[in-house]
Formats: sequence, structure tokens, C-alpha cells
Amino acid sequence: MKLALLGFTLFMHSVAMNADPLPLDLTHAVIVVRPAEVAPPVEQMAVRVLQEEVARRTGVTWKTATAWPAKGWAIAVASGKIPEIYGRSTVAWTPPNRADGFSLGTDTTSAPDRPVLWIIGTDARGCLYGVGRLLRSLECTQGRVLLREPLNFQTAPAYPIRGHQLGYRATANSYDAWSPDQFDQYIRELTFFGVNCIEGIPMQDTRPTVNPFPREKMNVEQSRICQRYGLDFWVWTPADFDLQDAARRQAKLAEYEKLFRECPLVSAVFVPGGDPGDNPPSLVMPYLADLGALLSRYHPRARVWLSMQGYDPFEQDYVYRWISEHRPEWLGGLVGGPSSPPLHELRQRLPRPYRVRDYPDITHCVRCQFPVPWWDPAFAFTLGREPVNPRPVFYAKILADTARFTDGFITYSDGVHDDVNKVVWSALGWDPKANVRTIVEEYARVFFGPDVAEEAAAGILALERNWEGPLATNGSVDATFAYWQRIEKAHPELSKNWRAQLCFLRAYYDLYTRKRLLYESDLEKKANAVLLQAKNRGAQACIDAALSILRQADNARVRKDLSDRIESLCEDLFRSIGLQTSVAKYHASGAERGAVLDFLYYPLNNRWWLEDELGKVRNMADEADRVARLEEIARWEEPGEGSFYDDIGNVAKSDHEVRNERLARPILDMDHMSLPGVMWWIGDHPNARARQSWFTGMDWPEALSYAGLDPEADYVIRTTGYGDCFVRANGVRLVPTVYGKGLGEFKEFPVPRGLIRDGKLIVTFDPTFEPHLNWRVQSRLTEVWLIKKQPSSSSVSH
Repeated sequence: MKLALLGFTLFMHSVAMNADPLPLDLTHAVIVVRPAEVAPPVEQMAVRVLQEEVARRTGVTWKTATAWPAKGWAIAVASGKIPEIYGRSTVAWTPPNRADGFSLGTDTTSAPDRPVLWIIGTDARGCLYGVGRLLRSLECTQGRVLLREPLNFQTAPAYPIRGHQLGYRATANSYDAWSPDQFDQYIRELTFFGVNCIEGIPMQDTRPTVNPFPREKMNVEQSRICQRYGLDFWVWTPADFDLQDAARRQAKLAEYEKLFRECPLVSAVFVPGGDPGDNPPSLVMPYLADLGALLSRYHPRARVWLSMQGYDPFEQDYVYRWISEHRPEWLGGLVGGPSSPPLHELRQRLPRPYRVRDYPDITHCVRCQFPVPWWDPAFAFTLGREPVNPRPVFYAKILADTARFTDGFITYSDGVHDDVNKVVWSALGWDPKANVRTIVEEYARVFFGPDVAEEAAAGILALERNWEGPLATNGSVDATFAYWQRIEKAHPELSKNWRAQLCFLRAYYDLYTRKRLLYESDLEKKANAVLLQAKNRGAQACIDAALSILRQADNARVRKDLSDRIESLCEDLFRSIGLQTSVAKYHASGAERGAVLDFLYYPLNNRWWLEDELGKVRNMADEADRVARLEEIARWEEPGEGSFYDDIGNVAKSDHEVRNERLARPILDMDHMSLPGVMWWIGDHPNARARQSWFTGMDWPEALSYAGLDPEADYVIRTTGYGDCFVRANGVRLVPTVYGKGLGEFKEFPVPRGLIRDGKLIVTFDPTFEPHLNWRVQSRLTEVWLIKKQPSSSSVSH
């Protein structure tokens, strides 16, 4: 009996030792603060943030005191080198000696009935980041505040510049609908993850904003908000006019002076060399010198920064030489970003102590600095450039490969759709070794709640995977939707949460797009099958039947329940956070600016092109010509036995294209990688009625590879695209016999016999050199056929 009792006791002790520790109950904690005359304003703001954010999530308002409570938990907040607070030593919780750093320490032993959670900042701003780190860890539910386990660590950021651009202008898909209070709350929430600077856009884009609040006043409000939180306030302002125009130059400098005079804080001014702007650096540098002198008059510590976006190598050399020769005090450094020299080159060539700042585009998905690699065209056509786009794993990889050449970043953002991306960049800018899943889970905990944190984090990561590979065969889209729908039903409190609404919208939209793609692709297949019956049924009858099949996409739409929910979520998001998902309905500034609702029913087959082509066939005079053209249309992507077709850039229809599905590391310069794009500018409108394969393309693919060919057969390579195309077959440059340069026109390149000795063929493309052309009209490739020529009847031996 005694042995049994001893065994049971040891077992229970073992269970207790291995069980998760009980959470710390902070519900009735008191925040111990220093007197107002001692504590800096930003330290006091950190305390206010802690109070208000806990109350927002729990209804519990923590009281503040300038003395220790008689019993129970205290949370002590202070900054600087202070040996003690009200008689209790802080030596064990000394923060790192680096700007923005802090220590978090849990003391439950020195006075067990009066435990303390210490938040000690290296400086006042460090207190703010310590508070944010605590909020990311707390489990806040109605009426209760728990901490799962003690926190004991000190930390400081890896990079001194960690920020995001929040431009109050019409271009943005949500910011221009905000009030000053909304900006204040959003900026506050970004500090939870380590943000220390915000960049405004005070002077570019003169169109009216959704919110009638004047831009001039909002610029000042953004400056004040940053000042309250101790953040740096940058402004982005291009020289998008001719700098040789003396009157306009002087007028712009007068605008700057007014801005600098009215804003209580300006930390830096960033002038992009291009995008927009096309002035040569010989005019830009003297202009920046004048701007720097004006800036220092009102904000002596502020500096001017320049990017070389769009500069050719000679212009880049000019900038480096000018800086080396003049060594201007007003210059803070150079900025990298879309169409800029690579970051490692900037760091190598820029003299020290000038700094390098990144300007990464985290807001766009296509036609951008970091496109979604091999994005299915169905998404590119509907979601476009600015959908809800959490890409945590991808951007963690980008930051890991590029940030080491910089002093930090301020990202390019045009709305809240990239909210997860901002948090990932912010947290990794603080600690590049942080686990991405943990960051996303903390994001979900602080913004969705502890009860759903793990589930929501997994769901966000799943949304990123929805965009991998061909959509038609990506069954995980259905699973991701079911996962988010389960969260939606189990947590009705999230229906008013705009961050949850963003995730719901993407889950519904992705699934609806997949269902439509499968449905409409099948309709096109059926319509083409009918067209092939024209020889027996007659061209006109087959045209009528095919058109009737294609119109089912409108007349018998698939999954109306999904589209109805998407429309209601778009309405909810406009009301909750000002997200503008439609040009006509919600005042989006353009089709590419997040207007996903306007593309909800965009055809995912070639219906529009087929309707136009069948109309032309109907008007042909000769029945034989009609039948022949209908067969050509129906077999467009099926060239026959022994022949092959590739829709270049379409991950679902380019089996012979040589590509690296996982981008090689390190990723230092995606601007020069061979990746597909989608050209919305074709025709007079984004909805141009071209064949959809003509919207996708590349500037050029690495190669196309074929095997199992007939060495004794004759082959022709046929292409469509735009402009020029220089083809090689097994290294031999081919001579075209047909060379249409317009959109959708054929080029044909016979392959000489003898090149295909072993049944293998590698097709490559010599690059075109067109620096004089805008990138939108440079040559590109859209389709490639390898056509096996069938022997004529006269050449067949009997």
C-alpha cells in the first residue's frame, strides 16, 4: 500500500513538473509610473497605450500609481538608466544600450505577494515597443487579462529605420477615406511590431480624397501623431515637373516651406529620381541642395534622401560622383526600390557615413517589384495589383536576402490590404531571426483574440499558399475556404473586425474564382466542340449553339452564394476601414487600385474574343471559309498529333517552358528575373476583348524544352506576342517566313532538318534591346506552338 501510494505521489509530481505552468493573472494589475515631471512624454504615451489597448480588448481599465500596490501585480514602465523605482531595484532588468531597446522582466521572487512585470526602455520610445511586445503576448478576453508564461528578455532592433508609407491621397485604396483618429490608431498598432517611422505623401496626386478632410491639414495631423508616439515622420515628394521651369521650381519650394513651417515634426524628405519624374540628376542634385537648405531652416536635424529609380548607368554614375565630390551635409543617403540599382550596389558605391534605405513594394502582386511568381492568370485578371495579399513567407525571404545591405526600410503601401505584410516586415526589421509563423500568430492574437490566434495564423499562411501553382488543380483553395468559413461561424464577434473581414474576403474570392475558372473553362471546351461540327451541321447553326453555351457564364452563374457574400464583405470593409473595392460603388481611384469587386465576373475563358471572332465568321461569304475558320478557332490550343502549344507565362498551360518554380536564393534583384506578367493596358480599356493568352507573357522565358520529336519530320515554330521575336532552335538562329508584329499576329520560323537528331529541341530567345521604348510597349512573347508538318498526299509513296 505504501509503495503504491509512493508511486502515485511520484507520478503526480512528474505530471506537475511536466504540465504547462499556470498563466499569470494580470486582470487586477496596477501600472506603476514615474511622476509626470520626470517621465518623458513618449514614456507617458506608452502607459496610455497599454491602458487603452487592454481596456479595448477586455473592458478592464488598469489604474496607474506613483507607488507600489500593497499586494498583487504591478506593471512598472520607465525609461533610461535608472537604478531603482520607488525603492525597488531595476538593475536586473537593465535594457540594452541601443536606441529603441527595452527589457521585459517578470519578478515573482523578491516579494512574492507583490510581483512585478518590468518594462524598461533604453529610451522613451523603447517603452512604447516594450508595451507593444507585451500586448502581443497577453491573452485578453472579456473581463480578464492573462500572460501565458513569464517574460524575461532584453532586445533592441537590428535596423534603425523601420517604417511604412501611409499616403493620404486619392491613389490609395483605403487611407484617403480615413480620419485623423483612424490614422492615429493604425500608426499606434504598427508600433506594436516595432515601427519607428511613418512616411506621408503631402503634395502628389491632386484628385479629391474620399474623406473631405483637407490634405494640408492631414499632413500636419500625421506629423503630430508621429510626434506624440515619438516616431520619425518622413515625407515622399517627387519632382514630377520640369526642373528647368524656374517658376514652377520656385513655387514647389514655396510649397515645401509652408509644409515645413506647419508640421511640428519632419525627420526626412525622400525625393524619388523617377516613378514619377524624369529629370536628369544634373538638375535634381542642385534642386535637392536648395530643398535641404530650406528643410534645415525649420527642422535642423532632418535630411534629404534620393532614389535613383529609372536612372540609367550613366545617370547613376553622375549621382555617385556628385556625392563623392560635394559631400553634402543635407543628404541622409540613397534609397533603393523598384527600378533602382540593386541594394548591394548602392551600399558598395555610396560613400559612408551616408546610409542606404530600402523602399520595397509590399502592396502589389503583378506588374511590380515583387510579383507573385507564376501567378495563375485567373487571379491576375480578377484580383489584380492590390488585393488582400498576405505573403509572410515570401517577404521574409526577400527581407532576409536584401536587408543586410541597408540601414532599414520604409515600405511602399497603398492601403490596408497589405496589413500582414507590414507587420512581417516590421517584426523582422526588429529581429531578422524571428519565426514567421510566430509573428503571424502574434498578429492574430493581438488583433483577433487569443481564442482564435492559432487558427487564424494558420489560415493566413494558407491564403498565401492559395496562390501557388495552377488554380484549377489547387484543391487547397477549397480547404482554405472551409477553414476560414469555420472560423467565421465559430467566432461571430469577428464580423466587425476589419482585419478578419479582409481574410474572409480573400477566402471567398479565391474559391469563387476557382469555381468560375472550372465552370467557364468547361463552357469554352463545349463551345469549341460544337464549332468542330460545322462541316456537318452548318457554320451558322454551330455559331448560334456555341454562343448560347458561352452565355451560360452570365445566365447561369456558378455559386451565387459565394458572390453574394463577397459583395456584402466589400460593403462591410468600406464601412469599417474605407477599403475601396469598386470604382463606381466605393470610389476606388482606378481599376488597378484594389477594385476587385469590379472584376468579380470578369470572364475566365475566351468568351469575349470568341464572340467577336464568331461575329466575323458569320459575315464571311463562303461556307467553306467559315468552316475552316471555325476549326482554326476551336483548335487554337490543340494543334494536333505530334504538335505542342504553350501559353507563355500561364502556369497551367506552359508545360514545355523551363522555369524555376522556387526562386533561387539569394533574391537580390527580381526586376531582372524571367517572370510572367499580365498586360492590362492592351486595348482601350482593362477589359479589352483580346484572347486571354495575349494578356499574359514574358520578356523572355529561359527556354522551351521538347523531347520525343520525330527527327525525320519538318517542324515550324509559331509565336504570338508583340513587337520583335528572335528565335533559336538548339542554338541556331532561325529565319522567319511570317513576321507579324501586332498583338496576336503570327510569326513562323521553320526548323531546318538535321537540328533535331536525338528527338530533343531547346528553343531560346535572343533578347531585344529597346531602351528607347516604354516598358509597356516593349517586345514580348505570349504563345508558342511547335507544329509538326504533316506530309502532303502527293509525297506519300504508294
